[in-house]
Amino acid sequence: MKKKAMSLLLLATMTLNLLVGCGETAQEPQEEAKEVVIEEEDTAKEGEVESSYGEILSAIKERGKLIVGTASGYPPYEFVDITSADQQVIGIDMELAKAIAEELGVELVIEDMSFSSLLASLPAKKIDLAIAGIAPTDERKESMDFSDSYLFAEQSFLILKSNESVYGTLDSFKGQPLAAQKSTTQERVCQDLFPDSQLVSLDKVPDCIMELKSGKVAGVCIESIVGQQYVISDEELTFSSADLGIKKETAIALEKGNEDLLEIVNKVIADNMANGNFDKWIMEYSEIAASNAGN
Repeated sequence: MKKKAMSLLLLATMTLNLLVGCGETAQEPQEEAKEVVIEEEDTAKEGEVESSYGEILSAIKERGKLIVGTASGYPPYEFVDITSADQQVIGIDMELAKAIAEELGVELVIEDMSFSSLLASLPAKKIDLAIAGIAPTDERKESMDFSDSYLFAEQSFLILKSNESVYGTLDSFKGQPLAAQKSTTQERVCQDLFPDSQLVSLDKVPDCIMELKSGKVAGVCIESIVGQQYVISDEELTFSSADLGIKKETAIALEKGNEDLLEIVNKVIADNMANGNFDKWIMEYSEIAASNAGN
């Protein structure tokens, strides 16, 4: 009986070892198969992202419309023409948008919004291009592509003419309340150069000008092209002689990876720089903006 019991125990042990061994052997191919599947899924996802690139131009052609986002209230780049019956948005950037739409052979649709909302509209695919006096900063280039730059301007301070002798140097603005348009390079200039100053950030430049004229801020940080028409239209305003030493470039923003559309945009920019249209548009819309301000 003892021998029989030992034989059964030995047989059971061998059977168990055989089953365990088979289980380990069976698991190895499963692990390898699992790894292959994961790699295939990652590759598929990467392909899906890449396939979305370059589709904007096709979508524009298919719908027959170019949707351009802008932020009015930034004359002479873009502003509402208060003398027109339909209160349309006009300006340098809108002329550029028209030229791009004409090159594409489609209708132009303008979506007007705040500047802070504008840059968020690109990844959300609400617009095809963002044209609103946008500076192609390194930070912005991380999330969007930019065209060639088409305008170049000095960053400066707009002040009351009565304070011209008070605010003539960079040091004179230190600790003073300042204003700038929200989410712009001018806002960043104030934050970087005048960290001890109270900064009033508003959605539109005219609102910043109102803060200045009411005596709530010492100056409005503004680019020279934009500030010029306020100086023309309002004898109470002038530029400070303080030199910020910063130039601002302006370019068109679009979703990353759409090289075909970017190539067309850059061609339109180059053509209009060569034929002198940008210089003409700056003069024309600075005068119109100044006239509107006087009405």
